[in-house]
Amino acid sequence: MDYLPIFLDLRGKNGLVVGGGDTAARKASLLLNAGAWVTVVSPEPLSAAFGELSGTDRIIHRSETFDPRHMDGMELVFAASGDEILDRTVYEAARERRLPVNVVDKPQVCSFIMPSIIDRSPVVVAVSSGGEAPVLSRLLRARLETLIPAAYGRLAALAGRFKARVRQRFTTTEKRRKFWEDALLSPIAEMVFSGREQEAEAALARMLEQSATAPDNGEVYLVGAGPGNPDLLTFRALRLMQQADVVVYDRLVSPPILDMCRRDADRIYVGKERDNHALPQEDINLLLVRLAKEGKRVLRLKGGDPFIFGRGGEEIDTLREHGVPFQVVPAITAAAGVASYAGIPLTHRDHAQALILVTGHLKDGTMDLDWDMLCRPHQTIVIYMGLKGLITLCDEMKKHGLPGDTPAAIVQQGTTLNQKVVIGTLDNLPAKAAQAELKPPTLIIVGSVVSLHEKLNWFHPEPAADDHWHTPLDRPSSLEM
Repeated sequence: MDYLPIFLDLRGKNGLVVGGGDTAARKASLLLNAGAWVTVVSPEPLSAAFGELSGTDRIIHRSETFDPRHMDGMELVFAASGDEILDRTVYEAARERRLPVNVVDKPQVCSFIMPSIIDRSPVVVAVSSGGEAPVLSRLLRARLETLIPAAYGRLAALAGRFKARVRQRFTTTEKRRKFWEDALLSPIAEMVFSGREQEAEAALARMLEQSATAPDNGEVYLVGAGPGNPDLLTFRALRLMQQADVVVYDRLVSPPILDMCRRDADRIYVGKERDNHALPQEDINLLLVRLAKEGKRVLRLKGGDPFIFGRGGEEIDTLREHGVPFQVVPAITAAAGVASYAGIPLTHRDHAQALILVTGHLKDGTMDLDWDMLCRPHQTIVIYMGLKGLITLCDEMKKHGLPGDTPAAIVQQGTTLNQKVVIGTLDNLPAKAAQAELKPPTLIIVGSVVSLHEKLNWFHPEPAADDHWHTPLDRPSSLEM
């Protein structure tokens, strides 16, 4: 984050605008809308754009050449003259006085920059590209404008009228936050959006009254985080991630996805790797029960899909035994997501009419798999957690009938900017994987469909120097894919 986004209270404060053109008028208008008193310094007559601001007595025009003394008593400064030398002078004078200053269209000489603003007062949304791509910021603002109805301001005003009553009813910040989340995600919001504000106010009052006697029940959200790319999350997953009090997460949850959870939620890492479990599965199950019985909304965030090699069934079985309510949110499993991003269709009319998903955990140096079933023709085999046993896997498949030249692939960190795809055959894939120094999480794909990779490969990631998608490899690991 290159800039810290903040919202300044300028009501009744003094702001200075140096310049008399249309750009200066826009900055003066922003200050006036924020409740500030505005002084405009320009020896030239003000542009016609200032005429639209003439209906207020909170703007003063000083028809003078700029002097640093004009900054006396000011809280904020805009340099908007368009004269590079003058604007630089204004910037330096403001910095000497430690005043926040913005030089229009010159982010390199600004102590703050102006975002694109969506005004739904008292709700205000600001979008910034750090001065690098202002047109992109405006395009994002335009998109957000369509997603945030004007009535959100009225909804915020309704919440403001109940703020004192809610604070009096609930003694802790956590309980107040939970009440407001339940209220704002209820039909009350839709009542406001449709113009039924009196009905909404009555419903909110009833909800507040009933909450005094309602038990403080918790809940568990068992949510699949998908194969790593945050763009592949479901809408429902994102909504629950934003309202959970506690996040219980695995190693396979990529940092960009974890960053999308509620910022102030407690986070508990329960990742597992081979022979090194941060917390045994039985203890994870009971941890979810305990947290929910404390009245918390618990997000159990699991890489991939929770019901495909994710032990989600065991967790909800324990929750049901203890009477804990829960929701399950499926996700794109690694087989589907990783194969897609590797350009390998899992089924294809000319190559494979069946798909088999198996886990490749080694046990006593062997894999306990139904090899005869796996090695039938015209099917695709996807192996989760098979990196350590790759040599055994390839050898056993050849022993049970698959030719050594059967196409095979191994994909590391599929769908992310650090995706690495190694293509080979059952004969040479182990050597190629070793040469590429692959690490978990990986996924192995075996079958004729792998031969389509060269033709259908569409995803060509180019990770940036400061990219942090790789972090799961650096964190204590959980399940090896």
